[in-house]
Amino acid sequence: MKPFLREVAEDLVLKLGDDLQHAAIVFNNKRPVAYLQDHLARIINKPFWSPSFFTIQEFFAASSELKVADVFTQFFTLYQQYNKLALRSGESKIEPAKFYPIARIILSDFSQIDNDLVNAGKLFEQMEEFAEIDYQFDYLSEEQQEFLKGFWSSYSEGKHKKQQIQFIKMWQRMPELYRDYHEALKVQGLTTMGNIYRQLAEGKATLPGFTETYGKLVFVGFNALSRAEAVVFKLWQDQGKTLFYFDTDTYYINDPLQEAGLFLRKNLQVIGLVNALAESRSLIRANPKTVDVYKTQGQVAQAKILSTALKADYPLLKEENNAGKIALILADESLLLPVLQTIPTHYDEGVEKHAVNINVTMGYPLVASSIFGLADLWLNVQAQLIQGDKDTVYHREVDAFLSHPLTGVTEQMRSKIQQKLLAEQLAEVPLTRLQGQKGLLATFFTRVKSSVEATNTLQAIFKHILEQQLAHKTLRQTEADLFVATIKELNRLHDALSTYLPGLTSSKELSFILSLIQKAVQGIAVPLTGEPLQGIQVMGLLESRNLDFEQVYILGVNEGLLPQTSVSPSFIPDSIRRAYGLPVLENQDAISAYMFYRLLQRSGKVSLVYNAQADDTNTGEPTRFLRQLEYESGYQFNYLEHKQSIATEKKIPVVIQKDEKVMEVLNKYLTGEIGLSASALTSYVNCPLQFFYKYVAKIEEPKEISENLEANYIGSMLHYVLETFYGDLMAEDPIFTKERISANRKRVPELAIKAFAQVMFENVSLQVNHNGMQKVVLAIVEEYANLILDYDENEAPFEVLALEKKDKVSFNFKVNGVGKSITLHGIIDRIDRKNGTTRIVDYKTGSDVLRYSNLADVFDTNGNKQNKALIQTLFYTYVFEKANAVDWVEPNLYSIRNMRKEGTFFIEGREKIKLNGEKLESIKSEFVGFLEAKLSELFDEQRPFMPTENEAGFAYSPYLTLCGM
Repeated sequence: MKPFLREVAEDLVLKLGDDLQHAAIVFNNKRPVAYLQDHLARIINKPFWSPSFFTIQEFFAASSELKVADVFTQFFTLYQQYNKLALRSGESKIEPAKFYPIARIILSDFSQIDNDLVNAGKLFEQMEEFAEIDYQFDYLSEEQQEFLKGFWSSYSEGKHKKQQIQFIKMWQRMPELYRDYHEALKVQGLTTMGNIYRQLAEGKATLPGFTETYGKLVFVGFNALSRAEAVVFKLWQDQGKTLFYFDTDTYYINDPLQEAGLFLRKNLQVIGLVNALAESRSLIRANPKTVDVYKTQGQVAQAKILSTALKADYPLLKEENNAGKIALILADESLLLPVLQTIPTHYDEGVEKHAVNINVTMGYPLVASSIFGLADLWLNVQAQLIQGDKDTVYHREVDAFLSHPLTGVTEQMRSKIQQKLLAEQLAEVPLTRLQGQKGLLATFFTRVKSSVEATNTLQAIFKHILEQQLAHKTLRQTEADLFVATIKELNRLHDALSTYLPGLTSSKELSFILSLIQKAVQGIAVPLTGEPLQGIQVMGLLESRNLDFEQVYILGVNEGLLPQTSVSPSFIPDSIRRAYGLPVLENQDAISAYMFYRLLQRSGKVSLVYNAQADDTNTGEPTRFLRQLEYESGYQFNYLEHKQSIATEKKIPVVIQKDEKVMEVLNKYLTGEIGLSASALTSYVNCPLQFFYKYVAKIEEPKEISENLEANYIGSMLHYVLETFYGDLMAEDPIFTKERISANRKRVPELAIKAFAQVMFENVSLQVNHNGMQKVVLAIVEEYANLILDYDENEAPFEVLALEKKDKVSFNFKVNGVGKSITLHGIIDRIDRKNGTTRIVDYKTGSDVLRYSNLADVFDTNGNKQNKALIQTLFYTYVFEKANAVDWVEPNLYSIRNMRKEGTFFIEGREKIKLNGEKLESIKSEFVGFLEAKLSELFDEQRPFMPTENEAGFAYSPYLTLCGM
């Protein structure tokens, strides 16, 4: 079927002939220009002078000598004028951060008032009268009152009257603010687009003769018109200057219940504009088609259907003029990136492969690029420095900068800096350390001190990277466009700040500037390179106006997106908007409906895709337009459910055979080259495979800067405190009394500080400026140390025999009947003697428990009743007894979390038998038997390393992903 723009081109050639070159052709967007030019060229088929092409905003802007102010200038001008009125009323100035969200609403309302030629003074005066008459806001709907609550953070039923008074004050100054705002812009040679519309419609344009250059004014494809556009269009039509081309269909034009025809009926029947294409035709009903409706599960899944669905349509692209063949319409524009990642770039035809052209002009968003990632990182860094009022930055931000692809940091430099931070455990990195590196690193991590400096610094960062990439020839076109667009936007913000708010320096003010910068760059998008008249066309719904395609895929056809159910916030209530003819929600529905039905008029095949997965932002229901179409059109509908295949691979536990290389490492234990520690033994009992990774393969966890100081650090600090505390006193006298312990406890805070420096930085003398979390850790270490000292005071007197005592002993066992020997070694926290009994003392800060069922369960690798602390303590007891020829040694576990309630003796079973005396000796003997069995298993070549069946054994394992779990 003939495209709409082809019909327009044929009619223009017929009606204007050689005068076409003197025509001004106006669209509502730029996308159709290339298409109409192409149609004209094919129809005329010889060189000709092209007519002039404009968007409606460009064309109307030519009627004014004033330039349209950018968004920053508009905001700051409004801010200045608002504060002038506030001061005149005896009120104090409002802060820019507080005014910004208000200003966005006011500017939007002003724009709509101008576009629809509403008398601002009368409108706001009427709103004020309504508010004063009805003190309970009865004219507002429940939803509008909810909006008021959101706007006034202090709003509540108790403060209802106060908030209304504040609103009345604001409305009272609105007419004057409206006038002052426009006057202030005019003084600067500026205006707004809305004001240009008003001036033109009211006959006050400063350049009223701007249309005289053109023989004919041609307006193509318009639908919803503002009142200003309607007035101007009708005036020019009455003067015989215009041709209007409306794309219509009797399907919705002749049916007053069809919202798609709402504005066209108004244009043709109420305003009286004449369609140059004469009467509407029946295109939708005359062109029956099959509509494929894809139901997908998930937002991004909508793009996945393209990988297969498009392949059948690719032969259409073989034709030379194929721009009107396939279009991907994104009703949800957030689908752009998933779509670009999914579209097949080639199709096969026998042995030949054909490349597919893809044209995207809806804009590649900056927020999807690494450039925005770097800008966002810089804003986060500045927010940390400004809001926290500090001279350090979180180490993760430094790491992110060093690893960012745009910063150009070499691998060698990155590694060097990261190693230094790791060695010093700098969770908070001083700025001086970073600024000493100079270059981009220093600029990036320098705290900005004024509003103007903020925009200057970010511009300098981007310019540095841009120049660096140009020099290295690594700059891609899209990134170059984004860099340029971002620098331009920052430059506009910089100029506005320099003019209006150059002196902002406080933390609160600078935080606002950072948020303003973020908002400024978030909206940046640049068109991707492509050929508008070749290949697959990817566009948003608005961009599809005037264009026709044979195959149309519309993605995101969910209720709430098509049509959108959200409206922009406004200070003008719905009832007032309706009274004055301002846009309301139904207008938005009608516009969406028209764009949707338009795509059906000349298409041969339509595919609709929606997300059936309901969540907070999606109902999971297709658009109601689909249901309407199904009921009324007579089309054939194919409902297809797109299901993604998920590869569910059964996890097979990893099994490591004890081959020659593995046994080579294990034999080092048997030759005495390596000794077996208590930790290694408990690791094997817990999970043989994890023992392999740690002690045979020697795979270590990567070192990281510890942010929260895990329990092992706290345990190491506690050990240092107690070793130093008892060691210093032991040098004077090994006998500890309650009085000696009590008298020296004041040293604990000092020892905790030294312990922190030693454990974290391996430098006991290092002076550390502790941050908040580190102070908490110090307090925990002190509390733990005092808990143990409390217990020891009650146990005193006792004699300390050794601290951190290192012992080793040879242990014999058999593997498949063959005798073997291994060296067991351990470092025992404390050996002491009380009432003639020698005691092993092991300090634990974790969740170690004293109770256990029996040793068989404790040594069961696949069970869930293991007790590492018991194994370790019995291990230390055995090693100490054999190495020092001592019997009847008593194991004690100082478990911080349990010692107050249950003491320090292990307790077996429900009978609560404390392990001492004869019972203890029996347990020791039993322990040796289980130890022999485990070692026999460990060194048996035929027994591979396998993971435990106990899932709890993997809960916090660093080797979790290596174990096949």
